[in-house]
Amino acid sequence: MAKLRSFLLGAVAPLVAAACTQTAGGPPPGLTAAQGMAYCTSLATLYSEYVGDIGDDLGTTYGGGEEADIQVRYAIAECEEGNTAGGIPTLQRYLRDAKVPVPPA
Repeated sequence: MAKLRSFLLGAVAPLVAAACTQTAGGPPPGLTAAQGMAYCTSLATLYSEYVGDIGDDLGTTYGGGEEADIQVRYAIAECEEGNTAGGIPTLQRYLRDAKVPVPPA
C-alpha cells in the first residue's frame, strides 16, 4: 500500500505544482489564441512523431511508440481547453529532453 501511495504522490505532485505556478488560461504572451493552438498542435505532433504515442489528441493520428508521459497528456489537455500558455512550456521541455528540435513560436 505504501508503494501505491508513493507512486500516486509522485505522479500527482508535479501536476499540482505546475497548476499552481502557471498563468491563467489563454495563449502565451505575443500569440493570439489561434496561434497558440496551432503552435501547441505542432508541438504535440512532433512529440507523437519522435517521442511517444499521444493517440488522437489535438487531431494527431500517430499510434505507435511508448505511451506519452502523464504530464504531456496533461499539457495537451491544457491546450485543448484553450490554456496554451500552460501546455506549451511542458511540451517544449519534453521535446528538448528527448533531443527533438523545438520550433520557434
